[in-house]
Amino acid sequence: MNQKQMESFSKGMRRDIVELVYRAGSEGAHLGGSLSLVDILTVLYCEFLRYDPRKPDWEGRDRVVLSKAHASIGLYAAMHMAGLLSDTEISLPLYGDETFLYKHSERNIAHGIEMSGGSLGQGLPFALGIALALWKKGNSESRIYAILGDGECNEGSVWEAAALAGHLKQTNLTVIIDKNGLQLDGATEEIINMDNMEERWKVFGFDAITVDGHSYEDLSKAFAKISDRPKAVIAQTLKGGGVSFAENNVDWHDNVLTDMLYKQAKEEIG
Repeated sequence: MNQKQMESFSKGMRRDIVELVYRAGSEGAHLGGSLSLVDILTVLYCEFLRYDPRKPDWEGRDRVVLSKAHASIGLYAAMHMAGLLSDTEISLPLYGDETFLYKHSERNIAHGIEMSGGSLGQGLPFALGIALALWKKGNSESRIYAILGDGECNEGSVWEAAALAGHLKQTNLTVIIDKNGLQLDGATEEIINMDNMEERWKVFGFDAITVDGHSYEDLSKAFAKISDRPKAVIAQTLKGGGVSFAENNVDWHDNVLTDMLYKQAKEEIG
C-alpha cells in the first residue's frame, strides 16, 4: 500500500478502537495502549503479514501474538481493516455470551486470533513455542511477531524466553516492544527503568533496533531487515496517540468513554 492507503488504514483502526471502547460502556476498555499500537499494526498488516482473509487458519500464514492482550481491541481493529473480521463481527460487544471479541483476547484460530491473553509475560514464550514448532514441521517461511508492552518487560518470563530464543538463533521470530512509557501503575521509568531496552535485547542475542513507532518508513525498514538472529524492534510510541485527552495519560490505560468524550474522539480522528 502507498502512504495514503496506509493512513486510511490507520484512521479506520482508530475509529474502530473508539467505537469498541464506547460500546464497552461502564466496564471500560484499554484505549491508550490500543491506540499506541495503531501504526505498528498498520505496517505489519499492510506490508508484511502473509494471511488469507478467506482462510484465517491457513498453515502457511504469519502469526501475530499479542502478548499485551489488554490492547486486544487494537488487534481487532487491524483485523477488521485487513478483512479478517467482518463489519458484523467488529460490531460485537466485548462482554457476554454472544461475542468472541473479548476485552482480553481469547484464542480463536478460525477467526485469526492466535493467543489467549491477560496475564502479562506469557506471549513471548508462546510465540517462541510456535516458532520452534513451525521449524520442526519444516515451515521456514512463516514469521511470528510477538507484541509486548514496555511495562510487560518487568516480567521474568519475558527474559527467560528471550534468552532461549537468542541461544537458538530463532530467525523466524520478531519481538516488537510498544514502548509508550506508561503502564497501569504509572511511568515505566519510575517502576522499573527500561531506558536501555535496546541493549538489553542485544545482550540476549537479538538483532535489536529502536525506531519511531509512528513512522511507517522506520517500522518498514526494521521489519524488512534480514538477520541471522531473532529481531527486536523497540517502537517508541505515544500512548493514546490520535485522541488528545488520552495522549500520554496513564488514566486512559483502562477507562470509560462518556458520550462527550466519545464525540470529541470521533471529531479528532475525522
